[in-house]
Amino acid sequence: MKITLAKTAGFCFGVDRAVSLVEEAVAQGTPVATLGPIIHNRHVVDHFAQEGVRELQEPEQALPGSCVVIRSHGVSKSVYERLERQNVRIVDATCPFVKRIHNLVAAAEAQGRRPIIIGTASHPEVQAIAGWCSDPLVFETPDELEKWFQESEERTKIPVTLVCQTTSTQKLWESCKEIIKKVCTNSEIFDTICRATEKRQKEAGELSKICDAMVVVGDSNSSNTKRLAMICRQSCECVALVEDAGELDLSHFSHAGTVGITAGASTPAWIIKEVNNKMSEEIKVETAQEENFAELLEQSIKTLNNGDKVTGIVTAIGATEIQVDLGTKHAGYIPVDDFSSDPSVKPEEVLKVGDEIEVMVVHVNDSEGTARLSKKRLEAGKAWEEIEAAAESKAVVEGVITEENKGGIVANVKGVRVFIPASQTGVPKGGDLSALVKQTVQMKITEVNRARRRVVGSIRAVTSELRKAAQEKIWSEIEVGKKYHGTVKSLTSYGAFVDIGGVDGMVHVSELSWNRIKNPAEVVKVGDEIEVFVISYDPEKKKISLGFKTAETNPWTLFTNQFKVGDVAKVKIVKLMTFGAFAEIIPGVDGLIHISQIADRRIGKPEDVLSEGQEVDAKIIDVDTENKRISLSIRALLAPSEEEEEVEA
Repeated sequence: MKITLAKTAGFCFGVDRAVSLVEEAVAQGTPVATLGPIIHNRHVVDHFAQEGVRELQEPEQALPGSCVVIRSHGVSKSVYERLERQNVRIVDATCPFVKRIHNLVAAAEAQGRRPIIIGTASHPEVQAIAGWCSDPLVFETPDELEKWFQESEERTKIPVTLVCQTTSTQKLWESCKEIIKKVCTNSEIFDTICRATEKRQKEAGELSKICDAMVVVGDSNSSNTKRLAMICRQSCECVALVEDAGELDLSHFSHAGTVGITAGASTPAWIIKEVNNKMSEEIKVETAQEENFAELLEQSIKTLNNGDKVTGIVTAIGATEIQVDLGTKHAGYIPVDDFSSDPSVKPEEVLKVGDEIEVMVVHVNDSEGTARLSKKRLEAGKAWEEIEAAAESKAVVEGVITEENKGGIVANVKGVRVFIPASQTGVPKGGDLSALVKQTVQMKITEVNRARRRVVGSIRAVTSELRKAAQEKIWSEIEVGKKYHGTVKSLTSYGAFVDIGGVDGMVHVSELSWNRIKNPAEVVKVGDEIEVFVISYDPEKKKISLGFKTAETNPWTLFTNQFKVGDVAKVKIVKLMTFGAFAEIIPGVDGLIHISQIADRRIGKPEDVLSEGQEVDAKIIDVDTENKRISLSIRALLAPSEEEEEVEA
């Protein structure tokens, strides 16, 4: 026979915490009592009775000065208040998951909402939850829930808040959620199933499918244990529910080749071990899986300390916190603000229930059984280590500029604040540092003081290295005529300096334009991106002469490509002389309209007909390519005058 023990068998952390709190109270020497059985397991209850722990049915039975432990199921608000009036020390062992539901229904009622609880009405946990609001609704089945809404259309308009018993099945919960979404117009839904319970039930179901027989260990009064047995019977015909090894009838398993063992959340590890040992000793088995018990026992005593790095499983993702199962008696949670250093990151977009997550323990509250966790702080710790390593190795790191402040700018590098002095930003003195805000930049870490939480970085150190590498590449490949895409860096009276990728070259004013210009600013401005080519260079003096005007942009070339003798062009009168007028055909190319070609009659001077700036149509009558001279005629486009006709006659 092969025996397989479910990994999730035995105490959940909520029950384990409750038992531990009773043990701690007993150790202090004062009289101890529990309000009702601390858990649904008679062996544990009998053990504490032998230790002198009384079991109370009513708060008024408590002795003044004694210690009263509230069990993991919790109690109603009124019961809690009655205990307070008894002058006793109250130790609240309510499961943190159950306590959360108390807060949810109380808050819902305060907001004018009607709490709806899905669960067994007679169950102590459900009774306690209902006791934290004045008018709750409790439904055990989806049919009951749907029927209540069908009885009155007005009920569908009531604002409701839906929660469920922590030990409810996922199938029941999903059915109820669908009904609420379908029939209710104003609802808020909180998934309050304990994921440890869900995981236990799922594993029991899977184990029962592959085993010939199942043993469910737990108290027969525990709804948690009875539900496990019910789940196992759905897939396995031979299922035995036993409270301890003494109830185990081995004859029932004589036919079985494989037997699975699971246990309810209120079952101590030592009872599970006794059951396993009895089967192992009296029946020939392939393995008894003793190592599982070592894990169970270790889990039951595992403690947490502030600053610990731990790994857990995400059990729920809410609007304000993420719940994490750490495998201990503490309910772990990560406040949303402690999830990531990037405020734009939303937990529900990067996480899902069942994901494994590494976090840091920020604060352990043993009295409440909770552990506040932080993923952001763990990441920050790792980030500090990476930043210190980067400073030592002089490696380049990347960050986002978050603000400008006095003396420089601030960057966020993996959640760590890095100050970059203005002199190390690469922005010229007096330049606009705010333009860098929200930009992603590369930098080197020049100073780290973890104790003072001070980090200094330099963008300039990176750009200087990049520029040096680019310079070496340019000087190794440069040649006359080579073209570069450059950026105008500065202007002088004699030209423009252009950065061609780490090296500055100078475009003389005469090389900027084919036209005569007085100032480079007539053609380019600082920041312009232009195409240039190398005219000459001196590697020793590190000087490069660049050209901007090209043969393709030569106005004469443009003119000859566009016009020929006989064409008519729209020209602009630019200068009047005694012998005629000069007219611009295209920028950089002028033609002469001789005084005899201005009008269809004799005129004394050109200004009698034309004025500077005037646009007229003129015919190209001659082109002297060698001397780059062009003759134009307005007269050729005019009809002959009477005077001309008489002369011709």
